[in-house]
Amino acid sequence: MTKVAVALSGGVDSSVTALLFKQKGYEVVGITGKMTNSPSAELVCQNAKAVADKLGIKHYILDVSEKFGNKVIGYFNKAYLKSETPNPCAMCNKCIKWGAIFDYAINELCCDYFATGHYANIVKIGDYYTMAPAKDPRKDQLYFLFSLTQEQFSKTLFPLYEYEKSQIREIAEKYDLPSKSAKDSQDICFIPKPKTLKDYLFETIGKKKGDFINVETGKKCGEHEGCFQYTIGQRKGLDIGGTPNPLYVVKIDSNTNTVFVGEKDKAYGTELKLKNAHKTYPFEENSFDVMTKIRYNMPFVKAHVEIYNDEAIMHFPEPVYSITPGQAAVWYDINDGHLLGGGWIVE
Repeated sequence: MTKVAVALSGGVDSSVTALLFKQKGYEVVGITGKMTNSPSAELVCQNAKAVADKLGIKHYILDVSEKFGNKVIGYFNKAYLKSETPNPCAMCNKCIKWGAIFDYAINELCCDYFATGHYANIVKIGDYYTMAPAKDPRKDQLYFLFSLTQEQFSKTLFPLYEYEKSQIREIAEKYDLPSKSAKDSQDICFIPKPKTLKDYLFETIGKKKGDFINVETGKKCGEHEGCFQYTIGQRKGLDIGGTPNPLYVVKIDSNTNTVFVGEKDKAYGTELKLKNAHKTYPFEENSFDVMTKIRYNMPFVKAHVEIYNDEAIMHFPEPVYSITPGQAAVWYDINDGHLLGGGWIVE
Protein backbone atom coordinates (compact mmCIF):
# COMPACT_ATOMS: atom_id res chain seq x y z
CA MET A 1 0.00 0.00 0.00
CA THR A 2 1.28 3.47 -0.90
CA LYS A 3 2.19 5.43 2.24
CA VAL A 4 1.70 9.19 2.25
CA ALA A 5 2.75 11.68 4.94
CA VAL A 6 0.60 14.79 5.06
CA ALA A 7 1.99 17.98 6.57
CA LEU A 8 -0.90 18.50 8.97
CA SER A 9 -1.35 22.02 10.33
CA GLY A 10 -4.86 21.59 11.67
CA GLY A 11 -6.18 23.94 9.00
CA VAL A 12 -8.83 23.13 6.45
CA ASP A 13 -6.52 22.60 3.45
CA SER A 14 -4.20 20.05 5.07
CA SER A 15 -7.16 18.32 6.75
CA VAL A 16 -8.96 17.78 3.45
CA THR A 17 -5.67 16.67 1.87
CA ALA A 18 -5.39 13.87 4.44
CA LEU A 19 -9.05 12.96 3.99
CA LEU A 20 -8.75 12.69 0.20
CA PHE A 21 -5.80 10.30 0.41
CA LYS A 22 -7.54 8.13 2.98
CA GLN A 23 -10.60 7.92 0.76
CA LYS A 24 -8.37 6.75 -2.11
CA GLY A 25 -7.04 3.89 0.01
CA TYR A 26 -3.59 5.20 0.81
CA GLU A 27 -1.90 4.58 4.15
CA VAL A 28 -1.93 8.12 5.56
CA VAL A 29 0.05 9.59 8.44
CA GLY A 30 0.05 13.19 9.65
CA ILE A 31 3.15 15.15 10.60
CA THR A 32 2.93 18.46 12.41
CA GLY A 33 6.01 20.60 12.70
CA LYS A 34 6.22 22.36 16.04
CA MET A 35 7.76 25.61 14.84
CA THR A 36 8.19 27.49 18.14
CA ASN A 37 7.94 26.84 21.86
CA SER A 38 4.83 28.94 22.35
CA PRO A 39 1.12 28.59 23.20
CA SER A 40 0.19 29.24 19.56
CA ALA A 41 2.44 26.37 18.40
CA GLU A 42 0.92 24.09 21.03
CA LEU A 43 -2.54 24.99 19.73
CA VAL A 44 -1.51 24.10 16.17
CA CYS A 45 -0.36 20.67 17.40
CA GLN A 46 -3.62 20.14 19.32
CA ASN A 47 -5.75 21.12 16.32
CA ALA A 48 -3.76 18.82 14.04
CA LYS A 49 -4.13 15.91 16.47
CA ALA A 50 -7.88 16.48 16.58
CA VAL A 51 -7.98 16.14 12.78
CA ALA A 52 -5.81 13.00 12.84
CA ASP A 53 -8.04 11.44 15.52
CA LYS A 54 -11.15 12.26 13.48
CA LEU A 55 -9.64 10.59 10.40
CA GLY A 56 -8.18 7.66 12.36
CA ILE A 57 -4.61 8.18 11.17
CA LYS A 58 -1.30 8.12 13.02
CA HIS A 59 -0.04 11.55 14.03
CA TYR A 60 3.54 12.63 14.66
CA ILE A 61 4.71 15.92 16.15
CA LEU A 62 8.19 16.90 14.99
CA ASP A 63 9.95 19.57 17.04
CA VAL A 64 11.66 21.77 14.46
CA SER A 65 11.78 24.85 16.68
CA GLU A 66 15.58 25.10 16.74
CA LYS A 67 15.92 24.90 12.98
CA PHE A 68 12.92 27.19 12.48
CA GLY A 69 14.53 29.70 14.84
CA ASN A 70 17.78 29.69 12.88
CA LYS A 71 16.57 29.31 9.30
CA VAL A 72 13.33 31.31 9.36
CA ILE A 73 13.20 33.65 12.36
CA GLY A 74 16.94 34.33 12.20
CA TYR A 75 16.74 34.97 8.46
CA PHE A 76 13.71 37.23 9.04
CA ASN A 77 15.51 39.36 11.63
CA LYS A 78 18.72 39.65 9.61
CA ALA A 79 16.80 40.71 6.51
CA TYR A 80 15.20 43.64 8.32
CA LEU A 81 18.57 44.66 9.76
CA LYS A 82 19.82 44.90 6.14
CA SER A 83 16.73 46.93 5.09
CA GLU A 84 15.34 44.01 3.12
CA THR A 85 11.74 42.80 3.25
CA PRO A 86 11.90 39.06 3.93
CA ASN A 87 9.62 36.30 2.69
CA PRO A 88 9.39 33.88 5.65
CA CYS A 89 6.81 31.55 4.03
CA ALA A 90 9.06 30.79 1.04
CA MET A 91 12.01 30.24 3.38
CA CYS A 92 9.95 27.98 5.64
CA ASN A 93 8.89 25.87 2.66
CA LYS A 94 12.51 25.48 1.59
CA CYS A 95 14.14 24.80 4.96
CA ILE A 96 11.38 23.35 7.15
CA LYS A 97 8.50 21.79 5.22
CA TRP A 98 10.68 20.44 2.41
CA GLY A 99 13.66 20.30 4.77
CA ALA A 100 13.25 18.71 8.19
CA ILE A 101 9.63 17.54 7.77
CA PHE A 102 10.08 16.14 4.24
CA ASP A 103 13.24 14.30 5.31
CA TYR A 104 11.50 12.85 8.37
CA ALA A 105 8.59 11.64 6.25
CA ILE A 106 10.70 9.99 3.56
CA ASN A 107 13.75 8.80 5.50
CA GLU A 108 12.42 8.09 9.02
CA LEU A 109 8.80 7.07 8.42
CA CYS A 110 9.64 5.42 5.07
CA CYS A 111 6.76 7.14 3.28
CA ASP A 112 6.49 6.93 -0.48
CA TYR A 113 5.25 10.51 -0.78
CA PHE A 114 4.98 13.77 1.11
CA ALA A 115 1.83 15.84 0.63
CA THR A 116 0.62 19.29 1.62
CA GLY A 117 -2.47 21.42 1.15
CA HIS A 118 -0.80 23.83 -1.26
CA TYR A 119 -2.68 24.77 -4.41
CA ALA A 120 -0.30 23.76 -7.20
CA ASN A 121 -0.09 21.04 -9.83
CA ILE A 122 3.06 18.98 -10.33
CA VAL A 123 3.60 18.18 -14.01
CA LYS A 124 6.38 16.70 -16.14
CA ILE A 125 8.25 18.51 -18.90
CA GLY A 126 10.11 15.73 -20.70
CA ASP A 127 12.02 13.85 -18.00
CA TYR A 128 11.75 16.65 -15.43
CA TYR A 129 9.21 17.92 -12.95
CA THR A 130 7.83 21.39 -12.49
CA MET A 131 4.57 22.98 -11.32
CA ALA A 132 1.60 24.37 -13.17
CA PRO A 133 -1.04 26.73 -11.75
CA ALA A 134 -3.92 25.27 -9.77
CA LYS A 135 -7.54 25.48 -10.90
CA ASP A 136 -8.29 28.36 -8.52
CA PRO A 137 -6.27 31.38 -9.82
CA ARG A 138 -6.79 33.22 -6.52
CA LYS A 139 -4.76 30.53 -4.76
CA ASP A 140 -1.58 30.61 -6.84
CA GLN A 141 1.06 29.15 -4.52
CA LEU A 142 3.81 28.45 -7.01
CA TYR A 143 5.36 31.71 -5.84
CA PHE A 144 6.10 30.27 -2.39
CA LEU A 145 7.31 26.93 -3.76
CA PHE A 146 9.82 28.01 -6.38
CA SER A 147 12.79 26.59 -4.43
CA LEU A 148 11.72 22.93 -4.62
CA THR A 149 14.21 20.51 -6.19
CA GLN A 150 13.65 17.74 -8.70
CA GLU A 151 14.02 15.09 -5.98
CA GLN A 152 11.43 16.84 -3.83
CA PHE A 153 9.01 17.16 -6.77
CA SER A 154 9.32 13.43 -7.48
CA LYS A 155 8.11 12.57 -3.96
CA THR A 156 5.55 15.35 -3.45
CA LEU A 157 1.80 15.32 -4.05
CA PHE A 158 -0.58 18.30 -4.19
CA PRO A 159 -4.12 16.88 -4.40
CA LEU A 160 -5.88 20.23 -4.03
CA TYR A 161 -4.78 21.58 -7.40
CA GLU A 162 -8.03 20.51 -9.07
CA TYR A 163 -10.29 22.14 -6.46
CA GLU A 164 -11.40 25.65 -5.69
CA LYS A 165 -11.18 26.83 -2.11
CA SER A 166 -14.98 26.90 -1.77
CA GLN A 167 -15.08 23.19 -2.67
CA ILE A 168 -12.50 22.37 0.00
CA ARG A 169 -14.61 24.07 2.64
CA GLU A 170 -17.67 22.15 1.44
CA ILE A 171 -15.79 18.85 1.81
CA ALA A 172 -14.62 19.77 5.32
CA GLU A 173 -18.21 20.62 6.24
CA LYS A 174 -19.62 17.44 4.69
CA TYR A 175 -17.27 15.20 6.65
CA ASP A 176 -17.46 17.31 9.80
CA LEU A 177 -13.72 17.86 10.06
CA PRO A 178 -12.59 19.79 13.17
CA SER A 179 -11.04 22.39 10.83
CA LYS A 180 -14.26 23.08 8.91
CA SER A 181 -14.58 26.60 10.37
CA ALA A 182 -10.86 27.41 10.52
CA LYS A 183 -9.89 30.72 8.92
CA ASP A 184 -7.06 31.00 6.42
CA SER A 185 -3.87 32.15 8.10
CA GLN A 186 -2.68 35.53 6.81
CA ASP A 187 -0.27 36.41 9.59
CA ILE A 188 3.36 35.70 10.39
CA CYS A 189 3.07 32.57 12.53
CA PHE A 190 5.78 33.49 15.03
CA ILE A 191 4.33 36.93 15.79
CA PRO A 192 1.21 36.13 17.82
CA LYS A 193 -1.68 38.59 17.93
CA PRO A 194 -2.24 41.21 19.16
CA LYS A 195 1.46 41.96 18.64
CA THR A 196 2.12 43.69 15.32
CA LEU A 197 5.13 43.44 13.04
CA LYS A 198 6.16 46.91 14.19
CA ASP A 199 5.94 45.84 17.84
CA TYR A 200 8.03 42.77 17.07
CA LEU A 201 10.72 44.73 15.24
CA PHE A 202 11.02 47.31 18.00
CA GLU A 203 11.35 44.52 20.58
CA THR A 204 13.88 42.60 18.51
CA ILE A 205 15.96 45.36 16.96
CA GLY A 206 15.20 48.40 19.12
CA LYS A 207 14.39 51.96 18.19
CA LYS A 208 17.01 54.07 16.43
CA LYS A 209 16.32 57.60 15.20
CA GLY A 210 16.99 58.36 11.58
CA ASP A 211 15.98 60.72 8.80
CA PHE A 212 13.53 60.76 5.94
CA ILE A 213 15.25 62.32 2.90
CA ASN A 214 13.40 63.56 -0.16
CA VAL A 215 15.13 62.01 -3.20
CA GLU A 216 14.32 64.96 -5.44
CA THR A 217 15.54 67.74 -3.17
CA GLY A 218 18.04 65.84 -1.02
CA LYS A 219 16.57 67.59 2.01
CA LYS A 220 15.47 66.10 5.30
CA CYS A 221 11.66 66.01 5.55
CA GLY A 222 11.12 64.12 8.79
CA GLU A 223 12.43 61.61 11.32
CA HIS A 224 11.70 57.95 12.06
CA GLU A 225 12.59 55.41 14.76
CA GLY A 226 14.28 52.82 12.59
CA CYS A 227 14.55 52.27 8.84
CA PHE A 228 13.72 48.57 9.29
CA GLN A 229 10.06 49.53 9.81
CA TYR A 230 9.63 50.44 6.17
CA THR A 231 9.45 48.70 2.82
CA ILE A 232 9.81 49.92 -0.76
CA GLY A 233 6.59 51.44 -2.08
CA GLN A 234 5.12 52.08 1.36
CA ARG A 235 2.91 55.15 1.72
CA LYS A 236 0.96 54.70 4.94
CA GLY A 237 2.55 55.29 8.32
CA LEU A 238 5.30 57.66 7.20
CA ASP A 239 3.97 60.60 9.23
CA ILE A 240 5.46 63.16 6.87
CA GLY A 241 3.42 66.30 6.44
CA GLY A 242 3.72 69.55 4.56
CA THR A 243 3.99 68.13 1.04
CA PRO A 244 1.53 68.81 -1.80
CA ASN A 245 1.52 65.17 -2.99
CA PRO A 246 1.76 61.87 -1.08
CA LEU A 247 5.27 60.51 -0.53
CA TYR A 248 6.36 56.88 -0.88
CA VAL A 249 9.41 54.94 0.27
CA VAL A 250 11.70 54.58 -2.74
CA LYS A 251 15.01 53.49 -1.15
CA ILE A 252 16.31 52.41 2.26
CA ASP A 253 19.94 52.65 3.46
CA SER A 254 20.52 50.51 6.55
CA ASN A 255 24.12 51.73 6.90
CA THR A 256 23.01 55.29 7.57
CA ASN A 257 19.51 54.41 8.88
CA THR A 258 18.03 56.63 6.16
CA VAL A 259 14.69 56.28 4.41
CA PHE A 260 14.49 58.02 1.03
CA VAL A 261 11.03 59.13 -0.08
CA GLY A 262 9.55 60.61 -3.23
CA GLU A 263 6.40 60.81 -5.30
CA LYS A 264 4.89 57.55 -6.55
CA ASP A 265 6.63 57.59 -9.93
CA LYS A 266 9.98 57.32 -8.12
CA ALA A 267 8.95 53.89 -6.74
CA TYR A 268 8.90 52.33 -10.23
CA GLY A 269 11.81 50.58 -11.93
CA THR A 270 12.61 48.70 -15.14
CA GLU A 271 15.41 46.38 -13.96
CA LEU A 272 16.36 44.25 -10.97
CA LYS A 273 19.14 41.87 -9.93
CA LEU A 274 18.74 38.45 -8.34
CA LYS A 275 20.92 36.21 -6.22
CA ASN A 276 20.55 32.42 -5.85
CA ALA A 277 18.77 32.39 -9.20
CA HIS A 278 17.95 28.94 -10.52
CA LYS A 279 15.92 27.07 -13.08
CA THR A 280 13.28 24.67 -11.80
CA TYR A 281 14.34 22.12 -14.43
CA PRO A 282 17.14 22.13 -17.03
CA PHE A 283 16.50 24.03 -20.25
CA GLU A 284 19.09 25.43 -22.64
CA GLU A 285 18.29 29.12 -22.76
CA ASN A 286 19.94 31.52 -20.32
CA SER A 287 18.22 34.50 -21.91
CA PHE A 288 14.43 34.23 -22.18
CA ASP A 289 11.09 35.98 -21.73
CA VAL A 290 8.78 35.16 -18.82
CA MET A 291 5.69 36.19 -16.97
CA THR A 292 6.73 37.06 -13.45
CA LYS A 293 5.70 38.09 -9.99
CA ILE A 294 8.09 40.08 -7.80
CA ARG A 295 5.62 39.95 -4.89
CA TYR A 296 2.96 37.35 -4.18
CA ASN A 297 -0.04 39.70 -4.28
CA MET A 298 0.63 41.35 -7.64
CA PRO A 299 -0.62 40.67 -11.17
CA PHE A 300 1.69 38.90 -13.60
CA VAL A 301 3.94 41.15 -15.69
CA LYS A 302 6.24 40.44 -18.61
CA ALA A 303 10.01 40.43 -18.16
CA HIS A 304 13.21 39.33 -19.88
CA VAL A 305 15.62 37.22 -17.83
CA GLU A 306 19.37 36.87 -18.29
CA ILE A 307 21.09 34.27 -16.08
CA TYR A 308 24.78 34.42 -15.13
CA ASN A 309 25.67 31.35 -13.04
CA ASP A 310 23.57 31.79 -9.87
CA GLU A 311 22.80 35.45 -10.52
CA ALA A 312 20.29 36.99 -12.91
CA ILE A 313 19.15 40.33 -14.28
CA MET A 314 15.53 40.98 -15.13
CA HIS A 315 14.40 43.72 -17.54
CA PHE A 316 10.81 44.94 -17.70
CA PRO A 317 9.28 46.44 -20.87
CA GLU A 318 6.93 48.47 -18.66
CA PRO A 319 8.04 49.99 -15.33
CA VAL A 320 7.01 47.89 -12.30
CA TYR A 321 6.10 49.19 -8.88
CA SER A 322 7.99 48.48 -5.68
CA ILE A 323 11.07 46.41 -6.57
CA THR A 324 11.84 45.21 -3.06
CA PRO A 325 15.15 43.63 -1.98
CA GLY A 326 14.54 40.47 0.01
CA GLN A 327 11.45 39.38 -1.90
CA ALA A 328 11.41 36.58 -4.47
CA ALA A 329 11.06 37.10 -8.20
CA VAL A 330 9.45 33.99 -9.67
CA TRP A 331 9.40 33.07 -13.36
CA TYR A 332 6.44 31.51 -15.15
CA ASP A 333 6.26 30.22 -18.73
CA ILE A 334 4.85 32.93 -20.94
CA ASN A 335 2.52 30.50 -22.77
CA ASP A 336 1.01 28.14 -20.20
CA GLY A 337 2.17 29.53 -16.85
CA HIS A 338 4.23 26.57 -15.62
CA LEU A 339 7.09 27.32 -13.22
CA LEU A 340 10.49 28.09 -14.76
CA GLY A 341 12.48 29.21 -11.69
CA GLY A 342 13.33 32.37 -9.82
CA GLY A 343 15.63 34.00 -7.32
CA TRP A 344 15.90 36.55 -4.52
CA ILE A 345 15.86 40.26 -5.31
CA VAL A 346 19.07 42.07 -4.39
CA GLU A 347 18.32 45.47 -5.91
